Amino acid sequence: MKYFNTNKKKVKGKKTMLDTSPRVILVQNIGLFSVGDSLKASKIAGDLTETNARVISSVEETTKYKFIPQKDLFDVEYWSLEQAKIKKAKKILQGNIVVITGGFGAIGSATYKLFKSYGAEIILLDYDAKKVREMQTKIKDLCLHCDVRNKNSVKNAFKKINEQYGGVDILISNAGTAIGGSIAEVDDKILRESFEDNFFSHQNCASETIKIMKKQNIEGCLLFNISKQSVNPGKNFGPYGLPKTALLSLCKQYAIDYGSLGIRSNGVNADRIRSGLLNDGMIKSRAKAREVSTDEYMRGNLLLNEVKAEDVAKAFFHLAVSKKTTGAILTVDGGNIAASLR
Repeated sequence: MKYFNTNKKKVKGKKTMLDTSPRVILVQNIGLFSVGDSLKASKIAGDLTETNARVISSVEETTKYKFIPQKDLFDVEYWSLEQAKIKKAKKILQGNIVVITGGFGAIGSATYKLFKSYGAEIILLDYDAKKVREMQTKIKDLCLHCDVRNKNSVKNAFKKINEQYGGVDILISNAGTAIGGSIAEVDDKILRESFEDNFFSHQNCASETIKIMKKQNIEGCLLFNISKQSVNPGKNFGPYGLPKTALLSLCKQYAIDYGSLGIRSNGVNADRIRSGLLNDGMIKSRAKAREVSTDEYMRGNLLLNEVKAEDVAKAFFHLAVSKKTTGAILTVDGGNIAASLR
């Protein structure tokens, strides 16, 4: 503040004070940390600092390095182009680090595009190693192979995220599998696998995220892709619905246990979204179980309108920016009274 007030009087034209947050943090015996409201800005700050260090070291080998006068420094820092940047509207999620599991599925991809459009820095986690390698060549965002059912795999993924981004602001726990079967006849192994896929995978990611958020001490948000199955079970779909019901409770438990830290926990109850889970085969199977046509099944809601992955992404976004909402379940199904919470 003193630096700005002293030097603004020495230059022509009105000047607006820039963000005074540090862009470079030097920690003795550890190293350099660069800061920015985006990964790109942070990297630029780091690159410039490393370049300056090399220049200063080189000069100091033969002579003495001197900084330019403070007024000239102020002129450079507050030149017209820098002032113009202030006038640009900041995107609502700019500076937020968002992790999306099941990142390359229909819902994960739609959520990635929407959150990216609002300025978020996004990390995509997925079990499909081949798809991860493919996406790494197509987008600049960090894509990591991660088996969310495996605690060590989750720990390693979040360690890499921490090293590159310095933390996590929003977790969108989206990965899962859809498994059907008559509940009295389903093999125990299949049922346990479904709980690993649709319950413990979310617990693994959420618990690791909480460790980071507690250290950050700047609040945070957990978002879970639950399912209408959690409140309105479908016939012969128990192996999928049971862990989803447990996941709904998990979502609320995180809200209870960590709300005092400003960490919010909310869920989306979506239904009948065309994706890797609900593929053509699954649609035919579920339509048969409900004794309707596939078209009737996909439009079987009060609005008589098929719900899409983009609609789920919008629900995640709404919950992400609703700062006073936690422990909430947002239904995205076109209207289903049997699935409404009572």
